[in-house]
Order: sequence, then C-alpha cells, then structure tokens
Amino acid sequence: MAVDHNSAVIEEFRNQQGRMSGGYAGAPLLLLHTTGARTGQPRVHPMMYLDFEGRRFVFASKAGADTHPDWYHNLVGSPKVQVELGAETYPAIAQPLQGAERDRIYQEQVRQVPRFGEYQQKTKRTIPVVELIRSR
Repeated sequence: MAVDHNSAVIEEFRNQQGRMSGGYAGAPLLLLHTTGARTGQPRVHPMMYLDFEGRRFVFASKAGADTHPDWYHNLVGSPKVQVELGAETYPAIAQPLQGAERDRIYQEQVRQVPRFGEYQQKTKRTIPVVELIRSR
C-alpha cells in the first residue's frame, strides 16, 4: 500500500470509528501501531485481521510480495504494539506463530478471505501469522 493510500484509510478509519466504505466496507480492519526498527519512530499500519477462537491475528501477506512488509520487521524488533479497533485502542504483544499452529490459522483466514490463498501462492516465502495478545 502506498503511503498516501494508507493515510486516507487511516483518516477514514478514525473519522468513522472503524466503519469503512469502498473496497474496505465490511472488512475486518484495524490499525496496528508499531515502532520503526531503524528509526524508533511510531508507525501506523491499516490491515485486515481475523478474530478466531477468542484470539486476534494479522497476516504479513504484503499481497504476496517476496519480502515481508515493514510493519512485520518492526514488530519482530519491538513486539510491544498498540491495536486501534473502532473507537478502542489497547496495548498488545505481537507474537508470530510457527509450524502447524501458523498453518491452521492461515488456512482459516484463507477460508474466510480466499485472496489470502492467492497471496501465498504468489510468493516462495511463508507468510507470517501474528497473534496480537492484549496486554495491560
């Protein structure tokens, strides 16, 4: 996503308390706040999420690109994040999943949003699945 596009999505998200229009209408969307790995500066990233089995997940798909998105590198370096969902913002720990658990959750995302299967087919990398664990 281009920076200008992200800025517009973030503005609409905040103005409408998470209720989006256009291509994002009805999509589960949140804003993930990370700390820049190199700069230490705060960053905000709009992304789709999955609530499943009482847990919340995001996917570092980058639409099937061959490199991980910047936000994924940021949270690996600093897993303390903020999640903005609707009118609520809360602290969380970002925990990448591994192995069979990663595969199981990714398959559920593909079941609900089939284009995520296309993203995985477009790249040789394994798309990371990250659990956002609410903290205090």
